[in-house]
Amino acid sequence: QVHLEESGGGLVQAGGSLILSCTVSGRTFRSGAVGWFRQAPGKEREFVAAIGMSTPNTYYADSMKGRFTISRDNAKNTVYLQMSSLKPEDTAVYYCASKFGVILRVTNENQYDHWGQGIQVTISS
Repeated sequence: QVHLEESGGGLVQAGGSLILSCTVSGRTFRSGAVGWFRQAPGKEREFVAAIGMSTPNTYYADSMKGRFTISRDNAKNTVYLQMSSLKPEDTAVYYCASKFGVILRVTNENQYDHWGQGIQVTISS
């Protein structure tokens, strides 16, 4: 059974940095992707970033480019989201999601098969 667990969230001042981790257990990636999404209060869940698990491809939402970096450690089946220059509007619950096999559109949350429970990130002004 596939299980995703996020860690690393918390409270940070504006301008600060935070690193989120997503560890996937129960299955090893041979292809597919892991994505990060977030949901702020009163808003729909939105795509943040994604990374191919067997390719070097990374993808970012426009508002995150230059501030967020996604990376992976296949040996640990873990994906990281390094977030810097954080803003109060980055406050949200952050979710990681996985797709094993072919994924057509990494920005589409419906493409992902498994989700973590989410982790709170709060940026104070």
